[in-house]
Amino acid sequence: MKHAGAWNVLTAAVCMALLGCLQAREPQGHVSVILLGATGDLARKYLWQGLFQLYLEEAGKGHSFRFHGTALTSTEQGQEVIAKVLESLSCPRDTAPGRCAELGAQFRQLSEYRRLKTPEDYLALSKDIEARVQHEGLREAGRIFYFSVPPFAYAEIARSINSSCRPGPGAWLRVVLEKPFGRDHRSAQQLATELGSFFQEEEMYRVDHYLGKQVVAQILPFRDQNRKALDGLWNRHHVERVEIIMKETVDAAGRTSFYEEYGVIGDVLQNHLTEILMLVAMELPLNLSSSEAVLGHKLQAFRALRGLQRGSAVVGQYQAYRGQVRRELQKPDSFHSLTPTFAGVLVHITSTVPHHPRRPRAHHLHCPLSPQVSSYTSPPLSPVTPGVLVHIDNLRWEGVPFILMSGKALDERVGYVRILFKDQAYCAQSEKRWVPAQSHCLPQQIIFYIGHGELGGPAVLVSRNLFRPSLPSVSWKEVEGQPGLRLFGRPLSDYYAYSPVREQDAYSILISRIFHRRKDSFITMENLLASWVFWTPLLDSLAHEVPRLYPGGAENGHLLDFEFSGSHLSFSQPPLEQLVLGPDSTPMPSDFQVLRARYRDSPLISAWPEELIARLAGDIEAAAVQAVRRFGKFHLALSGGSSPVALFQQLATGHYGFPWAHTHLWLVDERCVPLWDPESNFQGLQAHLLQHVRVPYYNVHPMPVHRHQRLCAEEDQGAQAYAEEISTLVTNSSFDLVLLGMGTDGHTASLFPQSPVGLDGKQLVVLTTSPSSPHRRMSLSLPVINRAHKVAVLVMGRMKREIAMLVSRVGREPRKWPISGVLPDSGQLVWYMDYDAFLG
Repeated sequence: MKHAGAWNVLTAAVCMALLGCLQAREPQGHVSVILLGATGDLARKYLWQGLFQLYLEEAGKGHSFRFHGTALTSTEQGQEVIAKVLESLSCPRDTAPGRCAELGAQFRQLSEYRRLKTPEDYLALSKDIEARVQHEGLREAGRIFYFSVPPFAYAEIARSINSSCRPGPGAWLRVVLEKPFGRDHRSAQQLATELGSFFQEEEMYRVDHYLGKQVVAQILPFRDQNRKALDGLWNRHHVERVEIIMKETVDAAGRTSFYEEYGVIGDVLQNHLTEILMLVAMELPLNLSSSEAVLGHKLQAFRALRGLQRGSAVVGQYQAYRGQVRRELQKPDSFHSLTPTFAGVLVHITSTVPHHPRRPRAHHLHCPLSPQVSSYTSPPLSPVTPGVLVHIDNLRWEGVPFILMSGKALDERVGYVRILFKDQAYCAQSEKRWVPAQSHCLPQQIIFYIGHGELGGPAVLVSRNLFRPSLPSVSWKEVEGQPGLRLFGRPLSDYYAYSPVREQDAYSILISRIFHRRKDSFITMENLLASWVFWTPLLDSLAHEVPRLYPGGAENGHLLDFEFSGSHLSFSQPPLEQLVLGPDSTPMPSDFQVLRARYRDSPLISAWPEELIARLAGDIEAAAVQAVRRFGKFHLALSGGSSPVALFQQLATGHYGFPWAHTHLWLVDERCVPLWDPESNFQGLQAHLLQHVRVPYYNVHPMPVHRHQRLCAEEDQGAQAYAEEISTLVTNSSFDLVLLGMGTDGHTASLFPQSPVGLDGKQLVVLTTSPSSPHRRMSLSLPVINRAHKVAVLVMGRMKREIAMLVSRVGREPRKWPISGVLPDSGQLVWYMDYDAFLG
């Protein structure tokens, strides 16, 4: 009986195995793959190989396949191109030669080329697919359309597929789209709307091939498999910085048409590097196998990104680029391109949760030379590269700098994600007595090495003094030692290093995930638009920015190194080209550090933006010190908007002698939105100044625009309440210093042309209406502004040149130009104007 029981168990197991085998081979339907642009560069290099890899993996598992290569090329020419491509396809090394030859022959037999241009061509293709399925007695499972074509062709192709080539009821449709998905938020929204009129969101797979790279695809699984070790480390208390880098040695030759439209930000940062940022910064879902959960958490991280400011960006362009553009696009010799070929992002992740203010860190240096060339210093000064400042409202990462960088014509080709942990240990013994690779005084880092560089291929590296990582042994193996190889200042032996057992191309991985409906490896419409909401303001602000020129390659030296302090970025070294005046040369604005003159019969200080902001910050500090010395307090009223952001950052990071403890901060104007709204002037003040300095909370006076759960309701008397607060705390309602700006229509504060209130009378604070959204505003009135001991007007940017010229010629006409009504009764008015606004 005992043996009989065992026999029954064995019999049942064999039956189950046979049943599973039969089920696996049971026909599951016919799949048609239509590759649009099948003769193009991307298709020839990657997509046909990816489709062949899909066939290698799925052959014999129940589905039947047919691969239709299509393009606008003539049938004869297209067939010739495709035949050459099919002959060049290869199998993975671990595939038996006989099986490779057999499946290769099958794949060639199942692949064809046809011209696809008109709606009639699409209808003919659909009928051919239906006829083949019916003839072979199959059921149609679905169709995959891969758009390997320029985005301008998407809408017409989508219309033809939707009207003439959709599969019948019961079969699925998957449409694969390649970047770029727009040039900015508006164009991305337009493209999404067009495609959304033909396809459902679940039918569309937007490809970012970086999400298919083996190491990038391993970031979330690595975090999941090492939760126990990372739970206490993956946060602001332990992470010093995160670097997300993609460097290239090649230039943009042959692609200048694309680059002139998108630049390096649209080519790399807005998509590849931002997606990687999300994988590092997002919260881990409990169930990583759920595509919906992963995409939901990623969207939360996207929505937490806070807008980029121009003052936190540095960009460059290699010197040969302009000549390449002139030749390739047939531009005249006078043409000058402002397209960045080098850019980066410095992402500071902060939280809107109230916390105790703290002083900012000292300056940090970022060097775009390769990690092997740069000498290793202490963790806060380790190498990285130029960038832009980004904020994410996430308490886990508050204050941690995330550095995103990419560029053409750099010193090496490499891509990596580097998480550097804080050095919180002190070792009493000398370094020569430290245990190699184990001492806690050595750098601790996790590196997702995407490829190329010194290692030559993908790898995951974890410092041995951190923890031994867990990776699936089926797909990852330990890297063999390479004596003499150093990465990020340490020998390779200092790391637990793992590489893929079998390297796979990104497109092969993504095509497989399309087939298996793994949507978490692709870009959803919501994520795409959230990304463009984040990037578009920076692109707009850089539209007229002259990028720093660099020679390219190793000759770049330290020219692209930058320093960041708080939220401000600047190059560490002056540019290569310096203006040298000849004996008969006419001085240019760039010859002057600071230009002093008169404007509207008041002092004018003009300079390049950095010098201007530094001068204004110094003048404000001097006024504060003097006021505190004489009266024990300093009342400062600040305008909102984008112009003062750089000033706030300068005050926060470069003026440690500022008497913040005795300073009262007031707002000149405010939008009628909740104080935590990104549009709020107070929110800008909080993000760029208040959270970095020690101002007593009772010395901060936001405008009461949000009272009784309403915004700027007359009956709530918010303006009167603010006026009473000013009268109570500010002697004679005379601020020590008021900072104003000037709009392109001549408005100042939130006092606009033809405003019925605020330009005269006895009211200190008024409610006004703006021509732009949000329309409702609260503002100090001209009379209270003119009571100030000093008024500083900050005017920056070329777009202000026209109004600056106009206002210089008019009299005091505040109804037409409210700024012209600014003239302190007994105080001083000083204009601070950069060269773009002053000289154009």
